Parts: sequence; structure tokens; C-alpha cells
Amino acid sequence: MVSAGLNGEVAIVTGASSGIGEATARVLARDGATVVLAARRRERLEAIANDLAAEHDADTHVVPTDVTNEAEVQSLVAATVEEFGGVDVLVNNAGLGRGSDVESLDTSQYRQMMDVNCDGAFFATRAALPHLREADGNLIFVGSFAGQYPRPSNPVYAATKWWLRGFAHSVEAAYGDDGLAVTVVNPTEVRSEFGSEDGDTFEEVFEPGEVTEPVEIAEAIAFAARQEAPTTTSEIDVYRRDKFSHF
Repeated sequence: MVSAGLNGEVAIVTGASSGIGEATARVLARDGATVVLAARRRERLEAIANDLAAEHDADTHVVPTDVTNEAEVQSLVAATVEEFGGVDVLVNNAGLGRGSDVESLDTSQYRQMMDVNCDGAFFATRAALPHLREADGNLIFVGSFAGQYPRPSNPVYAATKWWLRGFAHSVEAAYGDDGLAVTVVNPTEVRSEFGSEDGDTFEEVFEPGEVTEPVEIAEAIAFAARQEAPTTTSEIDVYRRDKFSHF
């Protein structure tokens, strides 16, 4: 069952300062949710929060957070519960991609991707789980096409997304009986700041209309967030229509 809106729901969005995370915060606020914005860039988060309040009269809370820092993630969830009384939705969106083959990828780049994409999702999920279970809430992971098919150009990034899907569905199996819903949303290329660590961003590389826009992924996330017990949509693939012709 899918509810009409998210009025009264408290949603944490990681990586909320740009791209899919920012778009998700905007769509959830539009649908009535109270939105907690988490990322490292305080000023950017505060600007988005001000927009949400002005455009949607939304309740927001900004918690600058590095998802690779266990203590900061615990503080994010604790601050949310203290401010709003619980957590109904967690969107594990924060992610990092470094495009490289195995031989060229240095150890620091490898650890960055593992720390953000795997550890960050684990820390946030672990901290939020008691509150999500109490709320019969929705736990949402932003996966990737790269987490479903081999990616010879960036195998380590792909592996982190395979890990993410495995972790998400195993949590789903472990806690579904408690009423927790888990969804993995898998985009292909999205026009965002993705890729900035290694040069041009996808926003710069692709023209509008050429690949998926962040808001399209955000709408899929919002759909997942509106799921009500006993139903969950376990996985949503959001691919551009010509993707398999280039695969």
C-alpha cells in the first residue's frame, strides 16, 4: 500500500547537499515530510533548508555529518530523535565514485569508496534501525546499475554497490518481520556532481535530457518512502531507455 503523502513523517537524507540527495530532500518536503539534511557542507545544507521552508513550509533540521565518521552518524540520528521524536525514513544516499581500473587505483582512493559507500551506509543503518523498527519505517538505499552488472572501467566502485545491495536485502530479510521496509533504488548515469573527484562531473559531461536527472531518482525514493505495511517495493531500477543498447 502506498500512502498519498508523507505528512508527519521524519526523514533523514544523507548526502543531501547536492544531486540526488538535494533533489530527494526537496521532493520529500513537497510531500509533507519533516526533512533532516545531512552532509559535510553546512552552508549548502542551510541554504537548501531555507528553500524548503520557503517553498513548502517544511520543518527541517541541518546536521553536518561525515558519514565515514561513526560518532558523527550516531549524533545525526540522536539529534533527529531529540528534535522530532523518532525516525520514519532513512535515505542512505551519500556515495563516492572513483573511476579507475584495479591496477591504477591507489589505496587512498580505494579506501575512500569503501568508507563512504559501505561504512557510511552501515553506520547510518545501524544507528537508525531501532527507531525505524519502532515506526514500521522505510529504509532506502541509493544503489546503482553498477551494483547489478559488471563494470570493467570501475570495478571497485561497482563492488561497493554490490555490497550495498547485499547488505540492504539482508537487512530486509532480518527485519521484515518487524515491519521494516527496505528498498534499493538503482539509477544509471545521473546529471549531478558525481565524478567531481576525478575531473568533470556528470552534470558537465551530459547535456540536459541526455541522461537521468536527480529529481527522477528522487521521485522513486519518495515512492518508496510512502510505502505502508505490509507492502514494500524491494528494488526500483531507474534506467535511461537506451541503457541496454550501450551495455
